Amino acid sequence: MENSRRTPRQKESNEFIFGIRAVIEAIKAGKDIESIYLQRGLTGGTMVELKTLLKEVEAPVHNVPVEKLNRMTLKNHQGVIAVISSIAFQKIEDIIPLIYEKGETPLVLILDGITDVRNMGAIARTAACAGVHAIVVPSKNSAQINADAIKTSAGALFTIPVCRHPNLHKIALYLQECGLQIVACTEKTNDLIYAPDYTAPTAIVMGAEDEGISNEIMRMANYLAKIPMIGEISSLNVSVSAGVILYEAIRQRQS
Repeated sequence: MENSRRTPRQKESNEFIFGIRAVIEAIKAGKDIESIYLQRGLTGGTMVELKTLLKEVEAPVHNVPVEKLNRMTLKNHQGVIAVISSIAFQKIEDIIPLIYEKGETPLVLILDGITDVRNMGAIARTAACAGVHAIVVPSKNSAQINADAIKTSAGALFTIPVCRHPNLHKIALYLQECGLQIVACTEKTNDLIYAPDYTAPTAIVMGAEDEGISNEIMRMANYLAKIPMIGEISSLNVSVSAGVILYEAIRQRQS
């Protein structure tokens, strides 16, 4: 599966860009933005231009009090700060056709609401080891790809494509249209993770530990699958759960 991946541009760490015009130009230049912080109540012509551009950017936008921005930087931020991502995000729509062109069977991981950066890094590390073609995350309610996430991933976040989209439901539907089955890893079923046939093109969905997978994704999934629990503790950390189900998929594909 290695040859089907694109290696994103590597960066040392997250960087700040501040000032309305500077952020506008960064967006126009195609910078990969992790998140944007706007001072509440800002108006003016350049803010109108910025907010228009933000509709085309998949990065989450946070409207915050000026005190929050002042804590982020002591420089003249003009009420706007953009955090540049440590990685270059990719588009799953560009990756899936390449996988098929190379004669490979897609294996994609969708992370629905994983907000802990260390879980994100640990999952990415396991996914890279398991040969996952891409990780898909939502634009909002997702862990930042920052230095902690990259360190925990042992650099895997520099090698495995990470795709960001504002609507995971639409992406799941797109993947189904491309021939992938959606397997939602959840405790809300009696079916075990061994039931699906992972030798078929597959997207595995992992949800947040507190809320799990969204109802939209659960309703349209082809399979709901749970990890069997025998001991007194009835749940696993999401990064461990991801490893368990991914290696069931690899076991089936190798046998």
